[in-house]
Amino acid sequence: MITSGMFTSNTPEWGTPQAFFDELDKEFHFDLDVAASDENHKCAKYYTKETDGLAMLSHWGGQVWCNPPYGREIGKWVKACAEYSGPSVMLLPARTDTRWFHDYIYNNPRSEIRFIKGRLKFNDGDSPAPFPSMVVVFKEKDGEDINERISGDGESN
Repeated sequence: MITSGMFTSNTPEWGTPQAFFDELDKEFHFDLDVAASDENHKCAKYYTKETDGLAMLSHWGGQVWCNPPYGREIGKWVKACAEYSGPSVMLLPARTDTRWFHDYIYNNPRSEIRFIKGRLKFNDGDSPAPFPSMVVVFKEKDGEDINERISGDGESN
């Protein structure tokens, strides 16, 4: 039976599972978490709801990680990451029928879409999410892939 509870949550915040983030961080070497809280930030440098990562777009720098609130504002976060001149990686619900997916991700030459097999267990909980997820990678605007600049020791060439 399908119920409305399967598609909603009491909170728009879905904390990134630590092991999942750690695997992505090995690949991307994140510098900044733009949509975090003091309790769930994944990088030493981060913005919270109070410091408003969206409003700080012009101050973003380095490799950006973004697991935005999954509410009505999600499209603003996707747009910001798509417009950011540097590289960014987003964890998103796999909602391919949305305007934000078609406007900023689908057929965007800077984006790479990675659909996640199965359902993530957010906040390192026991129950899987009621929705599928995807990782979206936005490459730097000049077309350079940040991973091509990172040597094996994590230092920039």
